[in-house]
Amino acid sequence: MTTQLRGVLTALTTPFDAEENIDFDALGRVVDRSIDGGVDGLVVGGSTAEFATMTTEEREKMVGFVIGRAAGRVPVVAQTGATTTREAIRQSQAAQAGGADVLMIVTPYYEPLTQAETLDYIRAVAAAVDIDVMLYNIPGATGVNLDPDTVRTLAEEIPNVRYIKDSSADWEQGLKLIHHHSDVIGTFIGWDSYIYSGLVEGAAGMVAGAANVVPAEIVSVSAKIEAGDLAGAREEWKRLYPVIDAMISEPFIQSVKAGLDLQGEPVGSPRRPMADTDPDARERIKLALVGLRG
Repeated sequence: MTTQLRGVLTALTTPFDAEENIDFDALGRVVDRSIDGGVDGLVVGGSTAEFATMTTEEREKMVGFVIGRAAGRVPVVAQTGATTTREAIRQSQAAQAGGADVLMIVTPYYEPLTQAETLDYIRAVAAAVDIDVMLYNIPGATGVNLDPDTVRTLAEEIPNVRYIKDSSADWEQGLKLIHHHSDVIGTFIGWDSYIYSGLVEGAAGMVAGAANVVPAEIVSVSAKIEAGDLAGAREEWKRLYPVIDAMISEPFIQSVKAGLDLQGEPVGSPRRPMADTDPDARERIKLALVGLRG
């Protein structure tokens, strides 16, 4: 079973209540906000969602909730990677059974693996499911970088490895994936500062945490690029970039939550020990949003 992914995917945040439980009412509103803003898909359970702070049961429940709330309006990509192959397989099979369209698999984190161990993990998890897989490359968290040539090898070897989210923040690596390997794998850039440049260069799409906060604005830039209106897209990006820059210049999970709160959609604080965005950073995000509204 294949799903064609393109465009802007929201890396969903996870709202928490005062007791640090998942606030599913708020999560439903965040899902609807992105879909109403025109995004092309949702990523649930990724880094922006604080998945590493969650229990197995919380992760599964959150994935199931988002699939149900989306109700087929857009594809849902479930991030199901874990620190062990066994747990990643369990999470992946549960997400497939629950109706996820695509799985996104982060490689194990905390203990950096050898490349051979990393590839063995990817092969085993991909073989355990029937739906498409998006590799999730975030070497800052995992200690292992999936370089473009390795990505190509995996895509050619494993039929259901069809996408990669590259969150390396290495623009040269992103360009190599887009220009040298798009014949075998669709590249989604996972670094919000590169939204305009990634789409202009021909990325399959963007996975953007900022799409929680300004979904319609990001989608508008994407749509203009898709239509060939690069000048119009550039003008919109010039207005939007200060918001992206203000958010990504600070701890990003907190910035997304602050941005939503400033947009009138409170989603609570991150789970401790992460703290809320400090007042100065929040003010910078606020001023950027005011400037965008113009």
